[in-house]
Amino acid sequence: MLQTKFHIVLNPNSGTALRMGVTAERLHGLFAERGISISVDADAGRPFAERLQTARQSPAEMLLSAGGDGTVTALAQVAIETGRTLAVLPLGTANLLARDLAIPIPLEAWFEALDQMAPRRIDVGEVNGQAFLHKVVIGAVPGIAAAREKLRGRAELAARIGFLGHFIRRLSRLRRFAVEITPRAGEPRIERVQSIAIANNDYAEGFGQVFHRPRLDEGSLSLYLLRKLRFGDALRLAVEMVLGAWRNDDVLEVEHIRALTVRTRRRLIRAMVDGEIVSLESPLRFRILPLALSVLAPPVAVDMDANLEAN
Repeated sequence: MLQTKFHIVLNPNSGTALRMGVTAERLHGLFAERGISISVDADAGRPFAERLQTARQSPAEMLLSAGGDGTVTALAQVAIETGRTLAVLPLGTANLLARDLAIPIPLEAWFEALDQMAPRRIDVGEVNGQAFLHKVVIGAVPGIAAAREKLRGRAELAARIGFLGHFIRRLSRLRRFAVEITPRAGEPRIERVQSIAIANNDYAEGFGQVFHRPRLDEGSLSLYLLRKLRFGDALRLAVEMVLGAWRNDDVLEVEHIRALTVRTRRRLIRAMVDGEIVSLESPLRFRILPLALSVLAPPVAVDMDANLEAN
């Protein structure tokens, strides 16, 4: 049984936390049942930067993110800086890192698996000194995501229809833009695209494996160039992603690199970093930090057939 002390940063206002009744008091009780000492920061009224500073100064051996992907990424930066392990209690909408690491999503299952989890090192992406765990997107997607964020928590049909209308109008008005891309070991080149994504490691093809990364320790960034994205292209790509055969689509180009620079004419670039909309200063300098983060996760599944063939 884990005897490590946890410092928990809880987002009490996340939809999952509210729906599942995850409060500081409940977390204290659940961890106390297992003999684990914790401190919980659930003060959503404080500036998040101050809450991160509290985590940075905490004497706890392990940091735990109880929220969505944005909370995970922000706390991961603190874990890297302080040399501690990050644990993830997934309470967000997408929970991308948890899914990639096979961390259980239901609260009860998470606590049942806790004793079997162990620290595991994974890669971290970096853009202009800021860590990211999943991907950075510039171009079409951030604007669409910002509109979707305004509707978060609104389940009425009118809101969903309104977003679909915005999505279709946005796609119809998209224009390609020029970017200068310079890989670390290559010459600069100009590309005209509608969107660019830079991912920490590579996304897999396979039925139902939408935005799934089977490996988080290959020490590589994946560059996805989207040449155009009309409504028909978006529908086709969505179907191809579900079916697991999207890499050869004509609108998409994929490269694998360890570092690159992206430059546009604008000084400030609107980007989506692990689901959060931010403004970044051009040029964007990307690099991979191999095995930079220690994260608490279930053991890696062993491929028994591969082991038998090797023997």
